[in-house]
Amino acid sequence: MEIDKKLKTLQMFYAGVLADSVLRFQKEGVLEKITAEKRQEQLAGGKARAAQLGIQKAEQVFATLQDIFGCANWKIDHNKGGIEATATTCMLCAFAKKLGTDSPCHIYCLDAMEGLVKGIDPDAEYSVGSTLWSDNECKVTIKTGK
Repeated sequence: MEIDKKLKTLQMFYAGVLADSVLRFQKEGVLEKITAEKRQEQLAGGKARAAQLGIQKAEQVFATLQDIFGCANWKIDHNKGGIEATATTCMLCAFAKKLGTDSPCHIYCLDAMEGLVKGIDPDAEYSVGSTLWSDNECKVTIKTGK
């Protein structure tokens, strides 16, 4: 198997496993609790994780995660004081909807990105305007603190 095909297959399997875990957390009634705990972990470990990944700017968060996981098709627009990142497709969201789970957006994507962003810029304002779970795009706005 060619390396590109192997990588895409692994990315698809990974997204499927994440969607399945959301389904299982939901069935056990612990999804909200685990999402909250994982958010705190992501915020606490964001600086170290950003360093591991070589991320130094907010826009690199989206490009790096897109390269690794191949999940969402992030596009970045720079504006005064920050950036706006928009995705119109997400493999994890699509798999979760097919499984009939609750939203996987925060537990596995948005909170991790917030942790990375705040890890490189603790004063950054990170906000989620919409997600592909309930809208036709995922939109994240980051106003840099520096």
